[in-house]
Amino acid sequence: MPTKQLYHYQEHDINTLFEKLENCRDQCRLLYQLPTGGGKTVIFSEIAGRYINKYHQKVIVLTHRIELCRQTSAALQMSGISNKIINSEVKKISRKEAYPCYVAMVETLNNRIDDGLIDTNSIGLIIVDEAHHNSFQKLLGKFKNAAIIGVTATPLSSDINLPMRKNYDELVIGEQIGSLISQGYLAKPTTWRYDVELNTLKTGLHGDFTVSTSDELYASQPMLDLLLHAFDAHSKNKKTLIFNNGIFTSRKVYDVFTALGYPIRHLDNQTAPAERTEILKWFKKTKGAILTSVSILTTGFDEPTIQTVILNRATTSLTLYHQMIGRGSRRLPQKKTFTIIDLGNNTDRFGEWNAEIDWNFVFENPEAFYASLSTQTSYQAHQISSDMRTLFPNSLEISFDVQGAHQSALDNGLKPKIVIRDSIRQHALMCADNSDSIAEAVALADELSREIDWRIKQYAKCLGRVTKNYTEWLKEDYEAKLRLLIRKIMGRRLLLKTAV
Repeated sequence: MPTKQLYHYQEHDINTLFEKLENCRDQCRLLYQLPTGGGKTVIFSEIAGRYINKYHQKVIVLTHRIELCRQTSAALQMSGISNKIINSEVKKISRKEAYPCYVAMVETLNNRIDDGLIDTNSIGLIIVDEAHHNSFQKLLGKFKNAAIIGVTATPLSSDINLPMRKNYDELVIGEQIGSLISQGYLAKPTTWRYDVELNTLKTGLHGDFTVSTSDELYASQPMLDLLLHAFDAHSKNKKTLIFNNGIFTSRKVYDVFTALGYPIRHLDNQTAPAERTEILKWFKKTKGAILTSVSILTTGFDEPTIQTVILNRATTSLTLYHQMIGRGSRRLPQKKTFTIIDLGNNTDRFGEWNAEIDWNFVFENPEAFYASLSTQTSYQAHQISSDMRTLFPNSLEISFDVQGAHQSALDNGLKPKIVIRDSIRQHALMCADNSDSIAEAVALADELSREIDWRIKQYAKCLGRVTKNYTEWLKEDYEAKLRLLIRKIMGRRLLLKTAV
């Protein structure tokens, strides 16, 4: 029996999965989705134990990294399940050992099967951890009698050409992130977003942004300055995990923060195991510690005391987006919230981390889901369309030089917000000059949404390091003041007409 008390949603999902196993034991292929931090290992450990006890058949748990093998083995052991890791050192399995459960990586297990070490017919259940990797499929066909449960936080294949619906018969969906937050199982995020021009980034063979172009952008001085500004504004003295796409960038981050006296260490997949262990111990015990990392802490890393996650990179991978942020979502009695700082427009691409996702749609229609993701990586060139021009025939000038107006304000010792005031006034006059009623003028204002959005972005660039949260508020405030001014101008004009 597990030593850890199961939460009610875990118990519910375990019962659901086990019932489905019982109803279709042979060749049953289930995919189970649960957010990072929801306790997937606890759940599949319990399922493995129940399966072994009821059917007296062996279970194999597949992982994709040796560190995950060790962690999974330890979790199974804590649940009372005797197990053995099949690694490169295992050349023989004695009949006397008779382990009911094995934990293995794909290539290693494949080799041991070829060596005749594993009797595939004796395996009743295979559990695939991090199933979205889809590197397990070539192996699963060798287990003719086994049921399969894939486990993932994001049921979206890492290979767009190999959708998960081709390998799994049914998707079982667990609790949504928002539900786990409201029930007190995960910490609530506060997200700070910054608009970053990503037009220099290029995608590689696997569809994500290349390390070389990411390094060129994120190791540049302007981006290092933005990172420092965002950290000082929203994460100073908080335990912080920074995700980068390239080692060069991460080392630059380490150098910059070290020079300023911040407690920071660097970690990547080339770091020696002993040094990695020492760094993670330091990170755990050091108050306000900062860890800048590359491609190593997205899975199998659990440090609940993390208070801030900084995405110092852009990604096109929904899975990676959720894995990175999930590192900070663990809740503690003294930690009910955490901070996300997004420096890669990732929130725009995928939506808020805790927003509800229709995982059935993702599972059944991965191509359509990929197509729906916003892949815009830069501001489009600003052009006022001919259609827009025809809406305002009575206005001689409908464009507005935001940057020029900002510079003029600075030269004359005026506050920058005068730029927004003048822009609103111009838009209000445009609407009033081309309408016969307040209703018509307000309707014209609705047509200016994209133009207002562009002006706000230009103004934000003039101000410097402002968050997207601020620019969104600024646009809402702009539009509210615009409608108010339109009503004021139109009201005066109608009064004058009535007087005449």
